[in-house]
Amino acid sequence: MAKFEKVGSAIALGSMGIVVMSALTGCSMEQQEPKNRFLIIEQDAYGKYSVIEEVPTDGPSRAIIRERDENGRVTERLMSEAEMKALAEQEYQKVQNGSSETTQQHSGGMGLGGTILAVAAGSLLGNMIANQLMGNKNFSQNSNRANKSAYHAQKRAGKTSSKKSFFSKKSSSSGRTSGWGG
Repeated sequence: MAKFEKVGSAIALGSMGIVVMSALTGCSMEQQEPKNRFLIIEQDAYGKYSVIEEVPTDGPSRAIIRERDENGRVTERLMSEAEMKALAEQEYQKVQNGSSETTQQHSGGMGLGGTILAVAAGSLLGNMIANQLMGNKNFSQNSNRANKSAYHAQKRAGKTSSKKSFFSKKSSSSGRTSGWGG
C-alpha cells in the first residue's frame, strides 16, 4: 500500500510540475514585446499607401517611404522611429474620435499615418493599443489589406497552419492519416 502512495505522490508532483511549466511558458509568450520593424512603404497612383516589404529588426523601427510627385516620379525618404510614432499617435487620436480610415469599412488603401498604425501599432504604441485596435473588424481587414509584404503573408500563413493536431497529420509516404487507428 505504501508503494501505491509513493507512486501516486510522484504522479501528482509530476503532473503539477507540467501544469506550472505550461502556465509559465504561456505567460511568457503572451508578454513578449513587439518586434521593431524596418518597412518599405509605397504610395500608389491614387495617393494611398501600402507596405511592400517588412523586416523585423533589433534596432529602432524605421521606414523608407516611396512617394510619387505630380509627374509620376518616385522619390524615397527615410522616416525615423520618432516620425513614425508621431504619425501613429495622430492616427490613433483619429481612431478615438471616430474619424480614422483604419476603422472604417472601405476597399481602397489608406493614408501614410493609417498604414503605419495598421502595420506597426504594437511596436510603436504598445500592445494594449494594438490589441484594442485588432479587436475592430474593419481595422483588422484594413491592416491586412495595407500590408502586402512577404513577411506578413508568412506570418498569417503560419498562424493558420499551426493548429494541426497529432491525429490530423498526413503521412507523406502512404497519404493516410497517422496516429491511432490511422
